[in-house]
Amino acid sequence: MAGSLIGELPETQEMLDFYGTHNITCDIEMVDMKDINKAYDRTVKGDVKYRFVIDMASLRMT
Repeated sequence: MAGSLIGELPETQEMLDFYGTHNITCDIEMVDMKDINKAYDRTVKGDVKYRFVIDMASLRMT
């Protein structure tokens, strides 16, 4: 696992604004929280084509 070294909130917002202005995007694979261990195992195996993004809506308790 890795974190971003881009700075604090103002720097993050500046980066996101720049990306939005220049239509810079990335491909992602959305992962439900219940599948986070599978995503980790795939990362270790090198079986990842896109950046994983955790679907925070999957945290909703019913």
